[in-house]
This record gives sequence, structure tokens and C-alpha cells, in this order.
Amino acid sequence: MCARVVYYRMIMLKNKVLIIRFSSFGDIVQCSSVVELIRQKFSSGNEIHWATRSDFDFLVKLNSEVDKVWAFEKKRGLLGLIKFAMELRRQNYTHVYDAHNNLRSKLIKLILMSRLNAPELLTRSKDRWKRILLFTFRVNKFPKPFRGIESYIAPLAKWKIERTSDSRFVKWKFSSQVEEKVNSLIGLTQVISLVPSAAWEMKRWPLDHWKKLIQLLPEAHFVVLGGKEDLFCQELADIAPERVQNLAGKLSLVESCQLIQKSALVISADTGLLHVADVLGVKALSLMGPTAFGFTMSRLIKTLEVDLPCRPCSKDGSGKCSQAVWQRCMVEIAPTKVASEARCLIS
Repeated sequence: MCARVVYYRMIMLKNKVLIIRFSSFGDIVQCSSVVELIRQKFSSGNEIHWATRSDFDFLVKLNSEVDKVWAFEKKRGLLGLIKFAMELRRQNYTHVYDAHNNLRSKLIKLILMSRLNAPELLTRSKDRWKRILLFTFRVNKFPKPFRGIESYIAPLAKWKIERTSDSRFVKWKFSSQVEEKVNSLIGLTQVISLVPSAAWEMKRWPLDHWKKLIQLLPEAHFVVLGGKEDLFCQELADIAPERVQNLAGKLSLVESCQLIQKSALVISADTGLLHVADVLGVKALSLMGPTAFGFTMSRLIKTLEVDLPCRPCSKDGSGKCSQAVWQRCMVEIAPTKVASEARCLIS
């Protein structure tokens, strides 16, 4: 009987942490910054799990510090979500971090906390009142600049976890097949990765600016990253086909992440791939316009922006521009300035 009690206590002393973040690409990338910090706090003998949406589980699985990924399919509906939460409940987590804070995660928390021996709980605030003040009344109560990674790390203070370095936030492990494909495309060439697309057009740097940038850096080799729908990317390759490679729509997101890791420099607006550069410790130029929450953390990244009273006007680049010159905050980031900063970072 005594042996059983001792064994039970040994099990209970083991920390088992669950992170909940279902989507989207950029948010999961930024949230991944907490994994290694949690690992440092709770020794390697313990476990870290992550609950995410099935279409993003591939991204979480890149993180070698995550012991198990739980994938939820949206089509399973409410009943499926309850069954999913009950399955998580049987894992007997000691700590739960709700980094999403939406209806799905709240339901899961409710079920997880219904245990007699409930886990320690953290929830990342979405600061909804601050968002209303900013985007409705133009009163900005957010930190300036608002760094997404910092907002994911800050709640961990309740567990006495703090960030000590920003040189590298995550440990991602790419398969040999992914590495071989990326190496076959760029070889030993030092490349600058350009990310000219974004979900919302208002936060894209103008296409003519990208073309001018390529012309201003005749010594550089570029790869252009994007999706299948970004047909305009071919126009950039046409500027100098011998040193500009259009890979838009030709790589998976995992392969794009690996290419970001191998880049000498990344130039991007507020996109998921910019945040990949941020957490992997890759040099980058961040071209920030209308959005409020896309600022990076790493000292290896320099932010270029135009000081306008209307900024930020959007959380994601949707909405309308109030300026006489449409998208003025992006238009006035001059290609000459970007080229000059790129040379400084690479040298």
C-alpha cells in the first residue's frame, strides 16, 4: 500500500503542461516562443502538449520541445469539441495555458477545470476594451510598439517564468526531405527572401517599390515567397531572372519556413513569415504600416515605418485608408531606405 502511495505521489509531482492555440499561422509562430521558456522552468522529465487546429498541427510539430500535439478538426462541431476536451481532461494536466481565449478554448478550459485536482490555469487576455478604444475612438492604451511575442510571454509571470534572451525563441526541427528540397533550390547562395504578399492588400508594400528595391541591389540574389494566388510575384522575377527566383506557390509552408531560416535577410511586411524570422533568429527588415500587433521582438530585426497620426488603423490590414494618398504609411517607406538598411544588415 505504501509503495502505491509513493508511486502516486511521484506521478503527481510530474508537471504536464497544455498550451491551447488553435490558429492562425502568425499567432501560432509567435506563441511558440513560450515553449522553450516553459521547458526551462519545468525540467526535461516533464511534458508539454499543445492543442491546435488540424490544419496547423504541422507547424506545432516542427517544435522539438513539444512532446505531443492534439489536433482538432473544425468539422467535428460542438459535440466533437466536447469529446476532444474530455480526451484532454483524461491527460491530468498540472498546468494549462489558454493562449487563444476564444469560445472553443473556453469550453475546453471549463471541462479541464472540472476535475477535483484542477490544473493551474493561465489565460492570455485579448484586451478587447483596449481594441475598442483604439479602433473605434482612436485612443491607444496598448504598449508602443505592441509586440505579439511579448504578449504571449507576459502571462507566464504568474508561473514565475520570464524571458532572459531574445536571440532565439524556438527550436524547430525540419525533416531531411525539406532540407534537401530547399538546398536544391538555393544551394550555397546567400539569398534575401522577399515576402511581398499579405492577407490584406492595405498592409502590402507597393509592387513598384519591390521592383525598385531589386534594381537598387544589383549584387543580391533574391527568392520571392508567397502563395499560388500571388501571380504578381512573377513580375519581380522578370526584373532580373538571373538573380531573382520566384518560389511563390512552389513551396509548402514548412519549406518556406526552412528557407527563411537559411536566408541571409528577410524583407517583409506584417506577415506570418516575418514572425518566423523573428522566432528563428534571422535578420530581417519589417515594413510596418496600418497594423497594430505585428511588431517583432528580436534585435536582429529592424522596423521601418512612417510616423502618421492615423497609425495603427487596423489589427490585420483590413478596413479603409483615411489618407489622401491611399496606403500612405506603406508608400512612404522608400525603396532607397530599404536598400540602404538591407546592405547594413547583411554586411
